[in-house]
Amino acid sequence: MSKATIFVVDDEEDIRELLQYNLEREGFVVHLSGSGEQAVKKARKLLPDLILLDLMLPGIDGLEVTKKLKRNPDTSHIPIIMLTAKGDEVDIVTGLELGADDYITKPFSPKVVVARIKAVLRRQSIDHTEESKNIIKHDALTIHMGMRSVHINDQPVNLTFSQFQILAYLASRAGWVFTRTQIVDAVRGDDYPVTDRSIDTQIVGLRKKLGDYGDCIETVRGVGYKFREKE
Repeated sequence: MSKATIFVVDDEEDIRELLQYNLEREGFVVHLSGSGEQAVKKARKLLPDLILLDLMLPGIDGLEVTKKLKRNPDTSHIPIIMLTAKGDEVDIVTGLELGADDYITKPFSPKVVVARIKAVLRRQSIDHTEESKNIIKHDALTIHMGMRSVHINDQPVNLTFSQFQILAYLASRAGWVFTRTQIVDAVRGDDYPVTDRSIDTQIVGLRKKLGDYGDCIETVRGVGYKFREKE
C-alpha cells in the first residue's frame, strides 16, 4: 500500500500542496492536476491506484470528470474519492451515481483523507488476495472475484468499484435478504456514514448496467435487497 499512486485533482494550489505533503509522508506516490480537462488526460496515462477529485473545478467539473473516467474501460476500475465544499446531498448522490466510491466534505482533516484512502485501497487488496479464485455464476451471469469482472452471455459489464462489491455480496448469497446497513457494512465498513438514498442510487445504477439481469436484484419492501435467480 505504501507505494500506491494517488492522483490529486483540485484547482486550489494550497489544497494540492497540503494533500501532497500529507500523502507523501504516508509513503504514497502523488501526482497533481488543477483542471478537469488535464485530469482526464493524465488519469488515462497514469492509471493511478486512486483519484482524489474536487467537484468544483473550472471548465469540466468533477462530476463530468467522473463520468468520463467511469465510461472509459481503461480507467473505470479506479476508485474515486470526491472532495466537495457543497453541503447539498444532491451533489454527493450524483457523484455516487456516476461511479465515485466515497466522498469527503471541505474543510477536511488530512488525517481523515489519509484514513479514507487507506480504507479503499485495503478493501481492494483484500478482494485480490482472499477472493482471487472465486467465481460466482448464475445462469449467463458470471462474476470473477479475482479479476473483478462481470460478464453476461460472455459480454463484459463495466461496473464501478462499489457496484461490483454490492453485486458480488448479494449474488454470493442468493435468496438472502440484506438491509441497507448490512450491505454498506460489507462493502464499505461499519464506520462509513451513508444515507439510504445513496445506497439506493448505487442499486439503481447497477440494475441499469445489468440489463435483463437487473431484476435479479429485488427490493424487499421495508427491509432492503436480495439477489434472486433469473426466471
